[in-house]
Amino acid sequence: MLILGIDPGLQRTGFGLVEAQGQRLAYVASGTISTLEAPRGDLPLRLKLIFEGVQQVVQRWGPACACVEIVFVNVNPQSTLLLGQARGAAMAALVSGGLPVTEVTALQMKKAVVGHGLASKAQVQEMVRRLLALPGLPGKDAADALGLAIAQAHAGAALAALGQASPLQRRQHAQYRKGRAY
Repeated sequence: MLILGIDPGLQRTGFGLVEAQGQRLAYVASGTISTLEAPRGDLPLRLKLIFEGVQQVVQRWGPACACVEIVFVNVNPQSTLLLGQARGAAMAALVSGGLPVTEVTALQMKKAVVGHGLASKAQVQEMVRRLLALPGLPGKDAADALGLAIAQAHAGAALAALGQASPLQRRQHAQYRKGRAY
């Protein structure tokens, strides 16, 4: 099964494709979708470039599923909003390509790849290189995307089986206090 990992970013969106055959993983492709050539203040153009870039990856490689990193809240709320829009553009491209999409936090990805959630980018790069037997270190954005694909390969089957056994349902209502749902 071919798995696509997406590490969303407004300037660079990383992608990584891994083929999973049982427990065996094989590197297929990775890279970044850059929006640096677009004017810095032209957000709609940047989002269009991300959307079209992810669509091209899906059309070229035809993955069976995708895994996207969940955006965390930064100190700067404006940065968080911009990153969320980049993530939305990537997810829209995946869904329009008919792919089932799984969402994983950076902590979950790091735990699946490195073994602990507070791993540095360099540690993620090195473990991705080792797990996929790459000749050199992948770029930071591509390494994160490959890490997401690896996390999906390791946990995806278990999560799907769990979902089949007891389907999860969204809450119809909840109480919110200090940013948490109860």
